[in-house]
Amino acid sequence: MATRKPKNPELAKAVDSLGDAAQHVRAAVLGKIEGVRSAAQAEMAKAKAKALKKTTAAQDRAEGALKKAEDKLHRLIAKAQKSLDAAVKKAEAASAPAKPAVKKAAAKAPAAKKAPAKKTPGRKTAA
Repeated sequence: MATRKPKNPELAKAVDSLGDAAQHVRAAVLGKIEGVRSAAQAEMAKAKAKALKKTTAAQDRAEGALKKAEDKLHRLIAKAQKSLDAAVKKAEAASAPAKPAVKKAAAKAPAAKKAPAKKTPGRKTAA
């Protein structure tokens, strides 16, 4: 809607001044809005970076704990494998027949004589 121009020159000048003032206010408000928006964006970027840093640190701690657990598991598996191998070797050695060299050594050794039984005095043995 078009505004009417007043016939009074002072009123016309006042209307023009009010229009100019409204433009200046609009520009100032837009500038303030832009300033607030950029400040908000900067704060959001800081908050996001801080959260990301905390998330990364938490992720690093979790990965570290997982790596420690994996290393411990590998050590335990290796230890269990060694124990199993030792048990299998022991079982194989126990169930395997004696080696011929051992038999020969046992045959060459003089047989130990059995010591005669001691007789206790005062007791008679039934024969």
